[in-house]
Amino acid sequence: MSPKNPLLELRDLKVTRGGTEVIAIPSFMLHENETVALIGPNGAGKSSLMLTLAALLEPASGQLLFRNEPVLWGSAATGYRRRIAMVFQEPLLFDTTVFGNVAAGLKIRGISPREIRERVDASLQRFRISHLAERSARKLSGGEAQRTSLARAFATRPELILLDEPFAALDPPTKQLLTDDLEQVLRESGSAAILSTHDQGEALRLADRMMVMNNGAIVQSGPPSEVMNRPATEFVAAFVGMENIFTGTATAAANGLLSLELSGRHLEFMADGASGENVVLCVRPEHVVVTVGAPDRHTSARNVFPGTVVRVVPLGLYHKLYLECGFPLVAAVTNQSLSELQLAPGSPVVASFKATSVHLFRAG
Repeated sequence: MSPKNPLLELRDLKVTRGGTEVIAIPSFMLHENETVALIGPNGAGKSSLMLTLAALLEPASGQLLFRNEPVLWGSAATGYRRRIAMVFQEPLLFDTTVFGNVAAGLKIRGISPREIRERVDASLQRFRISHLAERSARKLSGGEAQRTSLARAFATRPELILLDEPFAALDPPTKQLLTDDLEQVLRESGSAAILSTHDQGEALRLADRMMVMNNGAIVQSGPPSEVMNRPATEFVAAFVGMENIFTGTATAAANGLLSLELSGRHLEFMADGASGENVVLCVRPEHVVVTVGAPDRHTSARNVFPGTVVRVVPLGLYHKLYLECGFPLVAAVTNQSLSELQLAPGSPVVASFKATSVHLFRAG
């Protein structure tokens, strides 16, 4: 649980760029020691928001407060900027050694040479680049450069660190190792963080809270598991991977359940007071179980649909199956299951999922 003390707050924030409003956020609060992941499609306003939070982009109206004090703009924002740090997708390093880069922010803050040495050494060790201390920043790999950028940021002991797609340009193995280290450093440092990312796995791993943006607005904010499994709108559902989205009118079914007709078949789900209403139903592909042979009569799943595999898409550790069950359905299966069940386009299958796996929100 994050402490309740507010660290940063937005009030009626509006940001324009080129005469167009790109951010409109009535309210937002970040707590001490909290990590928030900011996700959304390209053009949603994530970068503009990050630049505003860094006091690099002045809003058209509204307030940014830090520890309940309004942040001023222009040269007056210097004091605030020295209490935060920002790491960009492309490392912005000086033409000096790794040690010199990590020490740069401390020198600007007037830290003593002895303390600079102690802090830089500790930050280099945290990010596993002590052996690179005297190497020129121009001779670093992408991963080494980003480690240097992160070490420089955390060496200043920021109260808030802004991470704008810090791993987007890295290869998967390097990203994995650096995410491991960042997770530990965030936990140990006590810094609050806002992480802008397109990688939902990264957000799930690092964040206490996930915030979805679209068209400059926050459309949902909450614990990552809630956003992923209980999206507030059809847009959020599609964005977080709820590929199975069905719309229609709910009708009463047996055992207190409700039903939605899909091409002559009935999808059953649980909800209070939704009978007769237009609804949107969502099911994550991971919640769809795929088997072969006759349907299991003893399954606890209320939704059991014979179908055919239309397409198989490999996605690293698992495969995505596109099924035709009288209506389109998407399932996710492990590589082992794909092999054991000998699934391929044209394979007859049975897809099933529980009524409790269905998430509902009212249409409109």
